[in-house]
Amino acid sequence: MTTTRPVAPPASEARARVQAVRQRYARRGGRATVRARAYPAYLVALFTVFYLVPVVHARSTSPAPFSVSSVSSVNFPAGAAPLVCGLAVAVCWGGQLAGRFWGPLVVQPFLLHVLMSTDLSPAHYLGTIARRRLAYAGTVTLLAVGSAAYLATDLFDRPGTALPGLAVMAGISAVAAAAWLWGQVRAVRDNFVLAGAVGASALVVAAVSGTAPDGRYGLWLAALVPALLGAAVGPPAFRALPSIDLARLARESARASQARAYVWTGTLHHALDLYRPEPRGFTSALIRTDGSLRGYLAQGAVRALRTPGRAAAAAVLLPVGGASLTHGAAGSGGGPEWWWAAGSVGVYLGSGWVGETWRGLRDELTMAPLLGERWGGLPARALVWPVVAVTAGTFLGGALVALFRWPLPAGQAGSTVLLVAGSVVLVLGARFLREMKLHLPLELLLPVITPFGDLSGLRVVAWQFDGIVVVLTGVALMNAVPSATGAAVLAVCLAAGCVGAGLRRTGWAHRGLLARLRRG
Repeated sequence: MTTTRPVAPPASEARARVQAVRQRYARRGGRATVRARAYPAYLVALFTVFYLVPVVHARSTSPAPFSVSSVSSVNFPAGAAPLVCGLAVAVCWGGQLAGRFWGPLVVQPFLLHVLMSTDLSPAHYLGTIARRRLAYAGTVTLLAVGSAAYLATDLFDRPGTALPGLAVMAGISAVAAAAWLWGQVRAVRDNFVLAGAVGASALVVAAVSGTAPDGRYGLWLAALVPALLGAAVGPPAFRALPSIDLARLARESARASQARAYVWTGTLHHALDLYRPEPRGFTSALIRTDGSLRGYLAQGAVRALRTPGRAAAAAVLLPVGGASLTHGAAGSGGGPEWWWAAGSVGVYLGSGWVGETWRGLRDELTMAPLLGERWGGLPARALVWPVVAVTAGTFLGGALVALFRWPLPAGQAGSTVLLVAGSVVLVLGARFLREMKLHLPLELLLPVITPFGDLSGLRVVAWQFDGIVVVLTGVALMNAVPSATGAAVLAVCLAAGCVGAGLRRTGWAHRGLLARLRRG
């Protein structure tokens, strides 16, 4: 009895077979139509005309929020190298995390099923996809970092800083693309090794750049190290393609296809729910030894610990956002409104990751006829933990800023506390508005005819990101109010409006609301 082993086809034959499969799949309807590509291009054109062009024009006619030209060319690279290293670490870790959820090898489920059913090696049909998408990812990262640097700093205003700045952006783009693939194809242990190596390299580069007697080459060193890391990580990641777990890739592709369908139908929050981690563990911790449930605060803390990844992200974002928020509200130099807005957005993101109580509140409010009208204790049961956690995390970060800058100028401590408290209330109201979101309202799909065309797509985008829109708009309005007390009152009014709009989304009208609370 003889056994025959399958012989791997030559590379040219494998390439031709993969191309034939993709062409057959395209004829089946898998290729995007002209109309499907025209609508995103239309939205990008509207965004460019109404937002990007005015912002670029304002930047070109006004000083940059963060100036680097005022610093001498000798000392600037040494002082900027730690910031560049921190940005490179954040981009690399973000690419790894994105690869674990939606990596470059995610394709259409049917096409992946057809290719998996053949005798081709995964490296033959996944290698080309990975190379093309990594090139796209590197280009997008380069453009995004370059645009942010142009809009926020005057880095490109002088030839002495523009050339090393471009080198830094190229190095960050290279390591971001390689880390994106590494995060998907390598095991969790390998990802932790890469994350530790990147963090250690950033510390070494920052230390060397800070202690060098001549800091002119600080940015060049900060650009060279990420580029070398990207070159060192890329080949091992591609060599791991033949041994990739195809079953896990099929599950990721199916989930990505479902999420893409949700996004195209206007329900982005449903797409994000597909990537929400499943709670696990600590089930018995919700109950005391006598059989009764624990307190509201303890229940929320236990439910947060059941999703440790989200809880850890919230534990990092809330203090960091609170520190940035306090730094901007105190009126520090270097664009305080930018610090204020960035800190508020960070606290807003962290407020959604402190636990699953927001989602439970939405479900209970939308199922009121099933669960009954007696819901007086429902807000307390659901909102005690997120309110306490967000407030404590924000003021912890603010306390750290106050310790480093204490004492504050006369009369500024009280106004800072009012602005921070008002911003926290505004963030909680915006989070309530976002979490009470259900299906896409049909009236948003009605055309909005203007001289520039139909703007209904912008309404849909604003509805998708209504929480962030409310936070940024509220911070801009609070910054325009001259009095801290008036700004805090304005934030409370905006939060109350968000709560009312959120209740209307769940079907709870204003009439009879107080009566329901009294009956509860």
